[in-house]
Amino acid sequence: MAMVDQLHAAGVRRVNGTFSYFDGALPAITEIDPGGQLPQAGYNPAISGLNLNFNRVHFEWTRAGGAWNLAMDARGGNVTPAVSIATMALADRGAPTFSYRQDGVIDRWTVASGALGNGGSRWLPVRSPGAYAADVFRTLCAARGITLPTPQPEGRLIAGNVYARHQSPELLIMLRDMLEYSTNITAEVIGLTAARRDNPGVVSLPQSAAAMAEWVLLQHGAQMRLVDHSGLGGAAQIAPDQMVRLLRGGADGPLRGILRPVVLTDAEGDRLPNPDTQVAAKTGTLNFTSALVGYIDPPAGEDLVFAIFSSDPAARQAARLDEVPAGSRAWNARARRLQQQLIQRWGALYSTM
Repeated sequence: MAMVDQLHAAGVRRVNGTFSYFDGALPAITEIDPGGQLPQAGYNPAISGLNLNFNRVHFEWTRAGGAWNLAMDARGGNVTPAVSIATMALADRGAPTFSYRQDGVIDRWTVASGALGNGGSRWLPVRSPGAYAADVFRTLCAARGITLPTPQPEGRLIAGNVYARHQSPELLIMLRDMLEYSTNITAEVIGLTAARRDNPGVVSLPQSAAAMAEWVLLQHGAQMRLVDHSGLGGAAQIAPDQMVRLLRGGADGPLRGILRPVVLTDAEGDRLPNPDTQVAAKTGTLNFTSALVGYIDPPAGEDLVFAIFSSDPAARQAARLDEVPAGSRAWNARARRLQQQLIQRWGALYSTM
């Protein structure tokens, strides 16, 4: 909205020519993990050089008088602009919950009436991020009294006068937020940008991830197989000892400082009031898969580096088409409890050595 305000302050009220958008700063990628996730997985969106709202659209449903009201918007901050590049229709069925097809730049969704309950909301992925950003920008401009034509894609940057500008936060701030909120698209965009800076020929996530893995091997001696930068793809592989090697190599750099503090809990899940051990770590969670890696600062002795990986591959494969498979929440809760027990045990053990 700040850019819209800048345009308004500059006196712009109408564009009589073409309203173009350029999203070619990064290659167009339709999914982070193609074929590995359900179509409605909001954490598996498309990627481009123009991204908005983590490339997700907000779907909300309410029921009044026996009828359903379905709404799609791009809410953020204090605005809730409607969108035209994503539509939702009610389908008289029990399953699947969602169906999806792409119609040009428009995402066409249907939702099963039997799955809606009395109301609710969720985020859905966007598959044409550039068109989405331009669509929302046009809507926000209209609300401010600025008339723009229908957005048109542009294959190259066009020179012209600058009336509005947005500057991102510093990289470390974005990385800290990425680790705190586990925003997959932030990891992918930063990883792609870094890889393409060294090799502009990189056009896919597997290529970009392989370049990152090579850099990690050269810089820290840790071996890994990456297929993306967020870890969403199931073909990624790294052994715990290699993760520890990587973390040790980054212990004296900025990595440790941007990891999130881990709250230590007892067997009932209640927060320990005054724990002696301090932990900074990153979680990783999927159905029947849980990971925790980071640093332990015990009450005495040297700091520790750790990596805990837990998974039930057979259960995960069997339930890959279920959004919340039976037993998955209980399994992940047990995995998180094991992580708590291990890091508390290690902190107490090594502080006495």
